[in-house]
Amino acid sequence: MLQPATHLSHLSYELRGALPRLADELERQGRHVIRLHLGDPAAHGITAPRAVTDAVRHHLTASCGYGPAQGLPEARAAVAAYYRDRGLTTLEPRDIHLGNGVSELILLALQALLNPGDEVLLPTPGYPLWAAAVHLAGGTPVHYRCDEHADWLPDLADLRAKTSDHTVALVANTPHNPTGAVWPADILHVFADIARQRQLLLLSDEIYAHIVYDTQHTTLAGLAPDLPCLTFGGLSKTHCVPGFRAGWMALSGPHSTTRAYSEAVTLLASLRLCPNTPAQHAIAPALSRIHQTETHLTGPGGILRRRHDAAWEALHDIPGISCTRPHGAFYLFPRIPQGGHDSTFAHTLLREHGVLVAPGSGFHHTETDHIRLSTLADTQQFKEAMHRVAHHVEVAPVGRASSG
Repeated sequence: MLQPATHLSHLSYELRGALPRLADELERQGRHVIRLHLGDPAAHGITAPRAVTDAVRHHLTASCGYGPAQGLPEARAAVAAYYRDRGLTTLEPRDIHLGNGVSELILLALQALLNPGDEVLLPTPGYPLWAAAVHLAGGTPVHYRCDEHADWLPDLADLRAKTSDHTVALVANTPHNPTGAVWPADILHVFADIARQRQLLLLSDEIYAHIVYDTQHTTLAGLAPDLPCLTFGGLSKTHCVPGFRAGWMALSGPHSTTRAYSEAVTLLASLRLCPNTPAQHAIAPALSRIHQTETHLTGPGGILRRRHDAAWEALHDIPGISCTRPHGAFYLFPRIPQGGHDSTFAHTLLREHGVLVAPGSGFHHTETDHIRLSTLADTQQFKEAMHRVAHHVEVAPVGRASSG
């Protein structure tokens, strides 16, 4: 019998696992399912800026051949200029690697870095790709705690306690997925201090950088110009084109310390030949209008702000469910009624009420009493979903875990 590789036994990605497959089956049976499990703006009718789609359309015929392994020069120049405006004054196009979304670049970055036994510090709860990528690269993920009672900010004492002689890298994620927390500069300064003291590579997942509400995002690398730091970003969330797979990775810090690693990343990037060429043409026009896009999405009256605020109000009205109000991204990470189990709660909610959410345990949360909801659905649809959630909580206040 054909068997999968044993190292895959540690991997999971429930966002596209059993629950979404059940949702597909229910829809084939004619059921109406409200999907709140993925962060896909395009799936909820939030359209990309015209300049982004026009750029791809205009360059489509000329983009049929292979491009450079690191990405198109003009797109890398646009990303470098974007970060120079954010304090990374020495960043050059050669420091930028483009990829088929941040997901691919995380895999490349860790494969170029890790040796067996190396440890990487990751937030919990946290986006599950990070732990999976560490495993696939032969390393060991070590999770530091984010504290719900401190607005889901990192527990710095726990972070320090988890740092060991085997630690080689420290991952930050702000705005944070799944909680929506926006980590302030004082927290990020501590991250830089720890990396400086322990000689760690900083990796900063900032895909939601321009999706913030009544607060400011801080670019971690801008606080640590003397340290090697990888900053990840892309167009999927801010420009509503996750299907384009247009992402980037900026490697900052002294070139004398990053050159060999950058060459290793380029080697791995060459093995996949090149990133999606048509989508790279969208990067320069997208970044040239980034403030306009941000205002359109999260400014007063912006579509993401309206939906985010309405979703918060609809969830907040449900007795028995509590939630720390997020200041970034487009998720809510509520605590379900006491005694509930997230997987059982989510499964029953889908099968009996037609609402698909993501269990918090799929984000390596150590407790099994949270779920993640996307706030991207239009207001009426989200309110209907919360009506169904409220009914579920009312008729089955404790979604207890099965014994299996």
